[in-house]
Amino acid sequence: MRITIIGQGNVGTSLYKAFLSKGMTTDFISSRTLDGLPLNADAYIYAIRDTALEEVIARVHVQTRALHIHTSGTIPLSVFGDDKPHAGILYPFQTFTKASPLTDFSSVPLFIEARGIDDVSALYSLALTLSSHIYEASQADRERLHVAGVFANNFSNLMFTIAADLLKGTSIPFRALLPLIDETAAKVHSLTPREAQSGPAQRGDEVVMAHHRALLDPELQEVYDLLSRLIRSKK
Repeated sequence: MRITIIGQGNVGTSLYKAFLSKGMTTDFISSRTLDGLPLNADAYIYAIRDTALEEVIARVHVQTRALHIHTSGTIPLSVFGDDKPHAGILYPFQTFTKASPLTDFSSVPLFIEARGIDDVSALYSLALTLSSHIYEASQADRERLHVAGVFANNFSNLMFTIAADLLKGTSIPFRALLPLIDETAAKVHSLTPREAQSGPAQRGDEVVMAHHRALLDPELQEVYDLLSRLIRSKK
């Protein structure tokens, strides 16, 4: 199978390297120029930002038997028009950075959807070259998964950034927090997140919480209070 990755950003770079590592014939094409776009690939994977997806898809004109696939967790299958009768979605549920591309997808959940049973079969076979963790998921389920990922990953990383900023001006390096971060993540492999919750808000320790607030600027005090109320409400 010949694969063409359209989009050279975070997701596209990782997919390109991952398929190459599996011995797949893979082209890597800029979504801006489409220079070098082959017309005879078996699958075209659009790994580009949501706001550009429809425009780029409309510019790709190849043989009609090809399978066209996007990687978004929020854009519906209908973004592919009638000129692309074979279409699907391959949503890798993982965080990606271009500076450190992921080449081993073996533990990455892949969520798929396609127009017809033959397209589902072809997409499943393609996904299976990367991972055995493959799930069919509707548009509504993928949208909810996507926002869950924002809370689990993006917002968590923001918390790490805030924690790092709070340690600035002290003699304590950020790496001192890493065992705590690692243990927090490890716990939810055996406990539910609700069971793993700890800290002063969980205990209702207002004395400690008041001391924390005194160390924070007004913006972070607001964040601290909101998150503390949410922790108490989930008890």
